[in-house]
Amino acid sequence: MRDNQLNQGFNNDEIPAKSIEGWIIIITNIHGEAREDYIKDVFEKFGQVKNLHLNLDRRTGFLKGYAFLEFENFVDAKRAIDEMDGTMLLNQKIHVDWAFVQEKK
Repeated sequence: MRDNQLNQGFNNDEIPAKSIEGWIIIITNIHGEAREDYIKDVFEKFGQVKNLHLNLDRRTGFLKGYAFLEFENFVDAKRAIDEMDGTMLLNQKIHVDWAFVQEKK
């Protein structure tokens, strides 16, 4: 993908940063009772989910409210961000964005 395509929709001085294996997005404001299989099912319509990491509260066992999700390619991750940010998931408005960004060189 060319640099000008990567930079669309970002701060002028930031671009998404690729992890070693793929593109990681962060989903915040997730309902505490959401489960991994449900979140994965919702986001798999955008492409193959390579990895999903949920942090649970040790005391309650409920989700802490955020998840990291990794897609193999940029297009799938970008589409998930564009289409899911600001939508309702289990009666809560979620926010979806790049987990890691880097400054333009």
